[in-house]
Amino acid sequence: MNAPATTPFSTLIRTASHEQHTEAENSSFMSDMLGGRLGVAAYRRYTEQLWFVYRALESASAALADDPVAGPFIRPELARTPELERDLTHLGGSDWRTNLEPLPATAAYAARVEECARTWPAGYVAHHYTRYLGDLSGGQIIRGTAEKTWGFARKGDGVRFYVFEGIGNPAAFKREYRELLDALPVDDLEKQRVVDECKRAFALNTGVFLELGQEFPLSA
Repeated sequence: MNAPATTPFSTLIRTASHEQHTEAENSSFMSDMLGGRLGVAAYRRYTEQLWFVYRALESASAALADDPVAGPFIRPELARTPELERDLTHLGGSDWRTNLEPLPATAAYAARVEECARTWPAGYVAHHYTRYLGDLSGGQIIRGTAEKTWGFARKGDGVRFYVFEGIGNPAAFKREYRELLDALPVDDLEKQRVVDECKRAFALNTGVFLELGQEFPLSA
């Protein structure tokens, strides 16, 4: 009966959100992109959406750095916004910001991240976890596909978002990150709320993929 209490929180959060994670990974847009069936314009549009989300995540870093719940997760070597901007300059030129607007689903996603950052540090951790551990894991598959499909230099401009130069040992880093999750200084009720927010994060991400899929449907 006491098994849940002994299950590490990092394991609990991973297994509880597995269904939502799988749904996001298997969206038609992501499947088509990973299958090399979409052009570089779709990849650029996807990268633009990531910029809005990571700007929301990382603009809160300084304010949360000393927070007892979220602070330990704020690691400068994770920061992706500068790398995204470098990729977008490569993809769209120096004026890539001109007329750039988020998809409605992206705007909702970024707004939820900003809300958690302002009002609920543990909820912010849920979004932090779903993004950065995904980048360090499945994100590497996207990098390899992009290099192969659109000819980007290996770990070069266009895919720098997926290259964590400050993390020499990703496996060790992810292990340390999960230890931080296991030590999250909140009670069981709050941990359940974090799990629920993690599921919400994946659902928000899936919403972005759905709208990208509508914008870039495969020709019949």
